[in-house]
Amino acid sequence: MINKIINSVKSIEKDTLKIMLSGLKFSFSIYLLSAIVLLIYIINPISYIIYNSGLILFKTSLIFAVSFFIGALTIDNIKKQII
Repeated sequence: MINKIINSVKSIEKDTLKIMLSGLKFSFSIYLLSAIVLLIYIINPISYIIYNSGLILFKTSLIFAVSFFIGALTIDNIKKQII
């Protein structure tokens, strides 16, 4: 099962891989923003809203990363079946 996923990732077309990597970079930037917000909360716990904002940003970045990864695999499989 894991070997099948690894082989699928290795055989992704360059255009799809480029989109996936840019999406992962975007989600990583959201992750860094959430880490900064949570670090601010740890240093100076003024409000619980800051903590919730950091957690929401972290969850959002994680969902984006998984969505771009699965979306790239799906689009690549669809392209290969059409051709």
